[in-house]
Amino acid sequence: MKIYTLHAKQNLPITMGEAWNFLSNPANLKIITPDYMGFHIQSGADRSMFAGQIIEYIVTPIFGLKTKWVTEITHVVDKEYFVDEQRFGPYALWHHKHFIKEIEGGVEMEDLLHYKLPFGFLGQFVHPFLIKPKLDEIFEYRKNKLVELFGAM
Repeated sequence: MKIYTLHAKQNLPITMGEAWNFLSNPANLKIITPDYMGFHIQSGADRSMFAGQIIEYIVTPIFGLKTKWVTEITHVVDKEYFVDEQRFGPYALWHHKHFIKEIEGGVEMEDLLHYKLPFGFLGQFVHPFLIKPKLDEIFEYRKNKLVELFGAM
């Protein structure tokens, strides 16, 4: 049972309030997700994030295959961090922590993602050339989109 980790940090020249208002609005996830993923929120994004919130999406991560993804926001500490966990979807495990802290001139955003693939050995086999590059591409898109929206430091 292999659990993978993705770690990303980004600094933005915005206030803590601006960062939190954007990131804690689940509807904004569509803005920072590549268009080709066909990301569509079905339910649960009608209010700011709260612990226990269930959000349902449709995504098309690879090969044009539409997938239902259900996440739960399990932890929220205002203007510090939140955690989303997959309840149903393409991963055997998805635990994504989002941290935000004030730094000189803006905020530092940090993502820490732990995930496990389904299908045992087959999942591990495709990870280095299919799953990992796709996740890296999605997080790079997110980074660039946030710079486009808020500027760079």
